[in-house]
Amino acid sequence: MDNEKKTSNRYYTPGTPNGAGNIWKYIIFFLLVWFVISYVNSAFSVASIKLPYSEFKGQIKKDNVKSIVIQGNEISGDFKSAYISQEDSVKYQKFSSVKPAFNDPELISLLEKHNVTITAETEGNSWLPYILIMILPWVLIIGYFMYARKKMQGNMQNMMGGGTGLFGIGKSKAKRYRRSDSNVTFDDVAGLKHPKKDLHEIVDYLKDPEKFKKLGADIPKGILLMGKPGTGKTLLARATAGEAGVPFYSISGSEFIEMFVGVGASRVRDLFENAKKEAPAIVFIDEVDSIGRSRGTGLGGGHDEREQTLNQILSEMDGFVPNQSVVVIAATNRPDVLDPALIRPGRFDRQIMLELPQKNARLKILEIHSRNVPLDDNVDLDNLASRTIGFSGAEIKNLVNEAALLAGRKSKTKVGMKEFEEARDKILLGDERDEKVGEEERKLVAYHEAGHALLADFLPNTDPLQKVTIIPRGRTLGATEQIPIEDKYNLKSDYLLNRITVTLGGRAAEKIVFNDVSNGAANDLKQVTNLARKMVCQWGMSDKIGPVYFRNGEEHPFLGKEITQPKNYSESTANLIDEEIHRIISGMEKKAEETLQEHRTELDALAEALIENETMEKEEIDWLLDKINNSSNKEKQHEQSLSS
Repeated sequence: MDNEKKTSNRYYTPGTPNGAGNIWKYIIFFLLVWFVISYVNSAFSVASIKLPYSEFKGQIKKDNVKSIVIQGNEISGDFKSAYISQEDSVKYQKFSSVKPAFNDPELISLLEKHNVTITAETEGNSWLPYILIMILPWVLIIGYFMYARKKMQGNMQNMMGGGTGLFGIGKSKAKRYRRSDSNVTFDDVAGLKHPKKDLHEIVDYLKDPEKFKKLGADIPKGILLMGKPGTGKTLLARATAGEAGVPFYSISGSEFIEMFVGVGASRVRDLFENAKKEAPAIVFIDEVDSIGRSRGTGLGGGHDEREQTLNQILSEMDGFVPNQSVVVIAATNRPDVLDPALIRPGRFDRQIMLELPQKNARLKILEIHSRNVPLDDNVDLDNLASRTIGFSGAEIKNLVNEAALLAGRKSKTKVGMKEFEEARDKILLGDERDEKVGEEERKLVAYHEAGHALLADFLPNTDPLQKVTIIPRGRTLGATEQIPIEDKYNLKSDYLLNRITVTLGGRAAEKIVFNDVSNGAANDLKQVTNLARKMVCQWGMSDKIGPVYFRNGEEHPFLGKEITQPKNYSESTANLIDEEIHRIISGMEKKAEETLQEHRTELDALAEALIENETMEKEEIDWLLDKINNSSNKEKQHEQSLSS
């Protein structure tokens, strides 16, 4: 294993054939063809003598030249009668000569006088290129069939013993990282305390498997990392390989499948054979749900290439020799679609859930990704961690990068808090739109967002108000931002009802001020409807329905699966569910209208301030509301003094 550091190759694919011997075979073959052509040419050609130019003219004068061919300065021709050489006494029928550099005007007249046939050819014309053009395609075709025949014989032998298929297409495409390539450790993974603790056991086993063998312990053969996209599943797998210092094979689930039948299963066999040779090792399969989905589901069902690949994975994982020190790590964000045989004990028998990072974890992630970013003194990473609730690790990394890009566009040398806020708004809401919004439109949006903001500020058990803006971004014309004080997992019914009320505040403000409603509340209605349905159907927060769970409106990963599953409630219950959802939403809308009607002065003042300033932070909103309350208190005191 130590010899691996001496090689400069980053990736390694075992079993790659060395083609140096084949190249020499082809070279020798072409040399033989050239030799045969040259031999045939020399064997069948008539003997020719090279004459001096003076002797050539002398033979013309003796009327012994029948015909000549002139090609540049070279002359070749035939004798009328055999020419006998005085040196070797050989009879020659052909001759060749070279014209001198000076012009010889009497040559043509001499040739015509003795009736010599003259033929002129362009210089460089030769029969050899034509022969090569005719022979070369046949040589290539014969060579290709020889190569294909050899590969076919080798692959037939491989397939008889579970090999890799035609032309190596069944070879695994997994990238093989060596020890020196994976410099990521658990210190580079912020948060994920419990997942890292579980994986530490795997690292200890891979470093010293004998310690566990003596105790009769079997390490988990498969570890399934589950979590939303961007939570760090792939990063955690690489950190595990970096900590253990063992060979790490990485492949995506979709890379197993090709257009040829049986290729996926062949690649699985090849991957596991290579891993076994270098055990202890880690095999990482990313997006395993692409090949690990439940078999025989949906309208299609049946047996296909994906199921063959899954069957081979099941066989390989369950067929490991005990304590072989090969660990399979897989990642997916859809654990609900995986085949039950894949996640049973003995295969992926340890399942680790990766949640979205909490505030402390988000702060550490920000610190890690901003290590190489020059930050301004006004940057408050703790505040930024509080304002990024719901962000995954990948989204936080993108936030830091977007802030750095914005600072670069402004030609700044450091990244400030303003760039971070703009980057956050860009990620959540999109880029600012350049087009102008009409005055009537701005007024409508201002009252809509003011309705959200006032209810968030006035109602109890709501997330604190942070910022309000009417700057168009992406598909929105305005936004109201609320930041929870801490991460929440258990949501009480009072909090949820007030949340629905705040969401309906924009529509309620439009009703009060304009005595009409717009389509700007479409997304608000969608949110409150989904939330109210979950309260009624899943969380037991309806007195009429009671503490019952109904599957309603859930996503089905397989086409046709919902057809075979009947509803677990009657039509009368469905009508009752709809009535309860309507009751909750209508009641909260009425509450929103009554609250805003009581605070109409604050609503008008906040809307006018938004039209003027476009964006207002929490401190500015609090100052405005305090100013209104103080003026109203003074008016009440003045009225009381007058009445007394």
